[in-house]
Amino acid sequence: MIKAILTDIEGTTSKISFVHEVLFPYARQHLSTFIYEHQQDPMVTEQLEAVKAHIGHANASLSTLIDTLEHWIETDQKITPLKALQGMIWKHGYESKEFTGHVYPDTFEQLTQWNKNGIALYVYSSGSVAAQKLIFGYSDFGDMTPLFNDYFDTKVGLKQDPKSYKNISESTPYAANEILFLSDVVAELDAAEEAGMQTYQLIRESQQKSRHPNANSFERIVFQ
Repeated sequence: MIKAILTDIEGTTSKISFVHEVLFPYARQHLSTFIYEHQQDPMVTEQLEAVKAHIGHANASLSTLIDTLEHWIETDQKITPLKALQGMIWKHGYESKEFTGHVYPDTFEQLTQWNKNGIALYVYSSGSVAAQKLIFGYSDFGDMTPLFNDYFDTKVGLKQDPKSYKNISESTPYAANEILFLSDVVAELDAAEEAGMQTYQLIRESQQKSRHPNANSFERIVFQ
């Protein structure tokens, strides 16, 4: 019996294009100015030190770090300090109402219904937890964050690694087989299944169907 749902964001609850056409360009445009203006802020300093550690250059200049981060954005790297800094930049965009977080209408309606039915809801995305809370906190449907029990990002592991899903399961009150993982990416579904979770593939756009159960909207997801 499913007692909890763990959902991906990009391509699952929200359009892939929102991230690539709105969020990434916004972060790229504002990255340099943001870092120069906030380089002394402890949260920013922590992430810049993490970038230095990642590239193995403890004395890297600020311009080198910015160039590295911009390259990571352009090549869509799933690197934790980049995601954290992007989240800080996006926060300004959301708060200034330059954009809202895209969420499919069926996602909002079904998550609300599952929450009312007592199903625990969790999020797992390669974007930072802060970024996840922003997209749902400033969504097209207002603040959706009260629907969710917790959020997970790459700090628990990569999304195609079964151990990541074991780590998530162990962080909840539920056994792995009581959790249903939703994603549009087959490799992620395979990893979750290997960890013992139930799975459902979202076919939002032109994804190839797989052996996992699938639906083209949250409303068509069926489970016991």
